[in-house]
Amino acid sequence: MRTSASVMLLAAGALARNNEYIPRPKGSKTRDCTGECSPEPHTYLAMHQLPTKFTWGEVQGEQFGGQQGSSGLTMILNQHIPQYCGSCWAHATLSALGDRIKIKRRGRGADINLAVQHVLNCGGDAGSCHGGNPLSVYEWIKANGHIAYASANPYLACSVESTAGWCEHVNTSCKPFNIARTCSGFDESGGSCSALTHYPNATVAEYGVVMGEQKIMAEVIERGPVACSVAATDALDNYEGGILEEDPADGSQNWMVNHVVSIVGWGEELVKNYKNGQDKMVPYWHVRNSWGEHWGEMGFFRVVRGSNAFMLEDDCAWAVPGRFTGDGENMNVPCHENGDNCGNTHACGSGESGGECPEQQQAARKQSSSHSLDANERH
Repeated sequence: MRTSASVMLLAAGALARNNEYIPRPKGSKTRDCTGECSPEPHTYLAMHQLPTKFTWGEVQGEQFGGQQGSSGLTMILNQHIPQYCGSCWAHATLSALGDRIKIKRRGRGADINLAVQHVLNCGGDAGSCHGGNPLSVYEWIKANGHIAYASANPYLACSVESTAGWCEHVNTSCKPFNIARTCSGFDESGGSCSALTHYPNATVAEYGVVMGEQKIMAEVIERGPVACSVAATDALDNYEGGILEEDPADGSQNWMVNHVVSIVGWGEELVKNYKNGQDKMVPYWHVRNSWGEHWGEMGFFRVVRGSNAFMLEDDCAWAVPGRFTGDGENMNVPCHENGDNCGNTHACGSGESGGECPEQQQAARKQSSSHSLDANERH
């Protein structure tokens, strides 16, 4: 049994670590659905029905129409550039949602990457560069009505309260210009930047939580990656490969949740001289981090599975994609390069407010009325 003095000492050391996970208030909603909720995979997939190895990073069988070795994952991200921002909670959830959109499309077409900056600018209680909650991201998207694609709102690693790097000089308030924008040219050439009234976006049909080995495995294989809170310790910070296990030297860090990652699969590996000189098949989770490809196993790590190591199996969030631009039914509104038909009135005249483009604006509104996801009506 640990003495109170040792626990206090370890806790004091852990306080220096950035805590990027904020628990939801007691009594908060843990599931929400548009219409009838779909059955959760763990209710119809038992452990013995699950394979010993599976990862969305290398799809086998029929998931993508029989293609072998395809990936159901979107790109690895780095939350820490262009300056430090504790937005793991947004990166993990949006990467997982982007993966599920890719899976829904069976890997066809260019990857759809969702705008982390849209959440930082407008997500409110979901979080900031000083931490947030993964389930709150899905709750916000569903309540807001959509989230923009990253091509219209690139990651700045800033939120309103952050003073890191250039953040004091960047406006990240929630206004149309900070939801989706484009620029028509250099200032000296008469160009300007403006908000887009129509832009590609995605929605959430339902969201919820899952915990425990079998339930997480069933959710991942059936519907896609999940975003999970985790205790990021010195062992995780300094991970260089292999199957990660808790280091007793990290003490209370091992159960102090402070980070969010996404589980994308699982497996098992024969480890020689595992413990007491014995060889053992060690089960593991395949997990994506948001610290760039230079970290770990090209941005991923593997961690022992089935023992709730690092509290990884204790709180995972999932979301089912709803409608999204380019899903075959909701077509993109084709904006001009300068955006004059999608909100950039500066491109139509001179002066601070520019001129009006009535013909282009009317055409965009007409096309949007039948094809858009009403992005212009939400934040």
